[in-house]
Amino acid sequence: MKQLWGEKPYHSLDYEMKRRYGEKVYKVSLESGLTCPNRDGTLGRGGCIFCSGTGSGDFASPRTSSIRTQIDNGIRGLSERKQVGNRFIAYFQSFTNTYAPTGILRPMYMEALEHPDVVMLSIATRPDCLPAEVMKLLEECRRIKPVIVELGLQTIHESTAELIHRGYPLKIYDTAVESLKSIGIEVVTHVIAGLPHETGSDFLETVSHVGNLSDGIKIQLLHILKNTVLADMYRNHEFRALSQEEYIQIVLRSLSILPEHVIIHRLTGDGPGNLLIAPEWSRHKRQVLNEIHRQLKIRNIWQGKEYNA
Repeated sequence: MKQLWGEKPYHSLDYEMKRRYGEKVYKVSLESGLTCPNRDGTLGRGGCIFCSGTGSGDFASPRTSSIRTQIDNGIRGLSERKQVGNRFIAYFQSFTNTYAPTGILRPMYMEALEHPDVVMLSIATRPDCLPAEVMKLLEECRRIKPVIVELGLQTIHESTAELIHRGYPLKIYDTAVESLKSIGIEVVTHVIAGLPHETGSDFLETVSHVGNLSDGIKIQLLHILKNTVLADMYRNHEFRALSQEEYIQIVLRSLSILPEHVIIHRLTGDGPGNLLIAPEWSRHKRQVLNEIHRQLKIRNIWQGKEYNA
C-alpha cells in the first residue's frame, strides 16, 4: 500500500495540519447568526430538502456570545474531551457565513483572526453568496492568516440539484472556485453520497469533478432527518438510504480517483441523534471509519491509485 500521508493511505486534514503546524489542530465551531438565501425567501424557504433548519456546529456557543467568547468556550470544551495544543481553526459553520454586508462580516472575521490561538479561518458558505465586496474582504483576511472557504456543492448533476432545491447551477460553483483560488483562498467542497435517484457512478462523477478543481473535499453520507422534505420522500418510499456496505464501497472508490494533493476533510458524518431517521448504522461513526480504514488496507487502495489526470 502506498504510504505518503503517515498512517493513513489518504491525504487527511489531520496529516496536513501536522505537516504545516507541527501538531494536531482542532476546529472550533462558531455561530455567526446568519441565515441562507434558500431559507429567507430570496431563493426559497425551508432550505435544501435535507436541511432540518438547525444548522450545524454542535459545539458552538450561542450567537449572543462574542466571537472571542465563543472561541474561548470552544477551546475549553475541546480541552475537557481531548488532548489539545495551542493552535485552532476558527470555523464559521452553520448556514451561509458570507450572506451579509461586509459591515457585519468584517468585525466577526477580524475578531476570530485576532485570537492568539487561531491559526486559520474557515468559512462555510454557498458559491452564489460571494459578491465582489465579500471577495475583497476574504482577500484582506487571507493576508492576516490562511483562509479556507467551504462550498456546499453536493452534486454536479443539474437534475439532482433541482430536486434538492440547491438554487444555483454548476457553473456558479466552478466560477467561485476559480475566483477564490485566484486570491489565495483554499477551497473545500462538500459532496453528498446517496442523494435521491443518484447512482454510485453519478456520485463518482461529482467526486471526479471536484477533485480536479478543489483543494479539499468533505464526503458526506445523506442523512434523513426529521422535519425535512427528504423525510417525507423517504416515508413515501421515493428513494432508499444507502447501506453501510454500499457507502463504504463508494468512499473507497472516491479515494482511489481523487488526486493525491486533495485534502480529505471528512469521510463520513453523523446526523443529530435526536433528528436522525435513517440510516441507523450511521449513528456509529467511529465504527464506520474503522471499517473504511480496514477495507482500504485489505484491498490495497490508496488515494489517487486510479486517478487519471
